[in-house]
Amino acid sequence: MLYITLRQYEYITAIARYGSLSEAADALHVSQPALSTALTRIEDHLGQQLFHRRRGSPLTLTPQGRRFAERAAALLDQAEKLETPGASETAQRHIIFGCFTDLAPFFLAPALQALRVARPDLSFEFRSGSFESLIHDLIEGRIDMALTYDLGLDANFQRFELTRIVPHALMPPDHALATRGDVALSELARHPLILSHEGLSVQHMLGLFRGIGAKPRIAHRAASLELLRSLAANGEGIGVSYSLPPSGCSYDGQPLSAVPISDPDAPEAVILASHVSPTQDVDLDQIAGILADTLNTPAPARRSS
Repeated sequence: MLYITLRQYEYITAIARYGSLSEAADALHVSQPALSTALTRIEDHLGQQLFHRRRGSPLTLTPQGRRFAERAAALLDQAEKLETPGASETAQRHIIFGCFTDLAPFFLAPALQALRVARPDLSFEFRSGSFESLIHDLIEGRIDMALTYDLGLDANFQRFELTRIVPHALMPPDHALATRGDVALSELARHPLILSHEGLSVQHMLGLFRGIGAKPRIAHRAASLELLRSLAANGEGIGVSYSLPPSGCSYDGQPLSAVPISDPDAPEAVILASHVSPTQDVDLDQIAGILADTLNTPAPARRSS
C-alpha cells in the first residue's frame, strides 16, 4: 500500500518550485499549516530531510530533496500522460550544469551542444558563477555538476580532468616582454601584476610564485576578465590570466599581446566536478568523456560577414 499520495507529490513539487510554503499553499489552494504538516509527515515517512529551513530565507532543497522532487515531477508527468491518450512516453531527466564564470564564454555553449547531441534523454539547464558559489551550489544540491578549475574542492568531490590550460601574461605590444615566445614567473615577479579578484584564483597564483621563492607585487585585482585585459592593455601592469579570448584588443580597443607562461607547474586543470552522483542514469564518466573531446577540439573559424 502506497503511503505517499499523488496529491502529496504535488505538495513537494510546488514547494520546490516556489521555495515558500505560503506561495505553494496559495498555488495548491490549501492552508499553509496543512501544507507544513503534510511536508513534515512526508519527511518523517521517508526518513530524510527534503528542504533546508532557515528563518527568514526561502526553503531550499537538500541534495536528496532535489532528486526526490525531480522524480515526483516525473511521476506526476507520467500520471498525466496516463489520462491523455497518445501522449509521449518519453520523460527527460533534468540536469543543472554549473560553469565557472571565466570559462563559460569559451566552453559552455559547445559543452551544452555536445551533451544534448550525445544524451538526448537528458535536458540541461546552466548556471554560471564564482568558485565559491559553484562549490556551495554543488554541496547544497542546487547543481548536479560543474565545469571549473580544480581550486577549493576537498576530497568529498568527484573530479574528472578534461583538459589543461596554460596561463598567459598580458601586456601592451610595446612592452619589453611582448615579443618573447614565452616568459617565466621569475621574470614576471619583477613587474607590477594585475590578477583576478577571485580569492581562490589569487591564492593559486600566489602559490605558484611562492613555489619559486618569489614575492610578486600586485598592482590591481580586477573583478572581471575584460577589466583585467583593459588595465593590462593600458599599461597598468602585466595581467595574468588562464582565459585567452581570440581578440588581440581589449574592450576599449587597445592592442594587447599575450605571452604564454613557461613554468611547468603553471598549467591548470579544467575539471568536471560533482559532489554526489546525480543518479544511476547519469554516467559521469561518459559525460566527462564527451566534455573532454569537446574542450580539446579546436572550434571551427566563423566567417565574418
